[in-house]
Amino acid sequence: MNALGMGISSCPNDTYIFHALFAGITPPPLPVRMHMADVEELNGLAMRGVLEVTKLSLGVVPYIMDKYALLSAGAALGWGCGPLVIARGPMSPQERAAARVAIPGERTTANMLLGMTGQFHGPREPMLFSDVMAAVREGRADCGVIIHEGRFTYEAQGFTKLLDLGRWWEEAFHAPLPLGAIAVRRDVPREVALGVQEAIRASVLHANACPQDSREFIRTHAQELSEDVTAAHIRTFVTEFSVDLGAPGREAITRMVEKAAATLGRRIPDGGLFL
Repeated sequence: MNALGMGISSCPNDTYIFHALFAGITPPPLPVRMHMADVEELNGLAMRGVLEVTKLSLGVVPYIMDKYALLSAGAALGWGCGPLVIARGPMSPQERAAARVAIPGERTTANMLLGMTGQFHGPREPMLFSDVMAAVREGRADCGVIIHEGRFTYEAQGFTKLLDLGRWWEEAFHAPLPLGAIAVRRDVPREVALGVQEAIRASVLHANACPQDSREFIRTHAQELSEDVTAAHIRTFVTEFSVDLGAPGREAITRMVEKAAATLGRRIPDGGLFL
């Protein structure tokens, strides 16, 4: 194995976390080939086992946990950071139950959380996360699940929040909300995988210590160009759990995956979810 394919999204939390690694400031044990894509594309690549290391949604973990182990660095997990369900105006419980919902991908954590609430039973329309608000605005969907920068801009665009899926999870399970994690393919040698984990952790710490270093990398790839929105995004989705999940983070992820896997008739591998 001469190099590692490494997938990240273009969202500010990922570009903030990974800048130092890709810039060679905190190099992993092997060279890396960056593959930047929407997280739902990364989820699909993980389903096929394409990349050795990749960001992915917790919603896809039940399907790939035999192929990939989760790392303890680089995750998006925390409090007050969940996806939001938005609409053009208020909707009754009956209207919500039958609504057409625009979702940012079938294997996303957002879609999995939507199903867990038991409130939305209508058809779901998968699309790029950046297209969800337009679909709702234009009436192609009755409501939509927004992620990433959308949570900071929906009010200014005239939408109504129907449900905060993160708050729903926190109140139901009394745990921080896992959204995304970094996974390593199980055929990567363990010493290499551990070295990647440490390189990611060092990259987060460098970003926290020297945030100006990653500013241009983040701006180049961000969907939302407002620096205030980008800064709020990073504050929300890069947390202490991004440096190290620790026991609370691993417990929250395990709980979510166990709940999702049970509905699919799957079980967590004997070796567990984590490296």
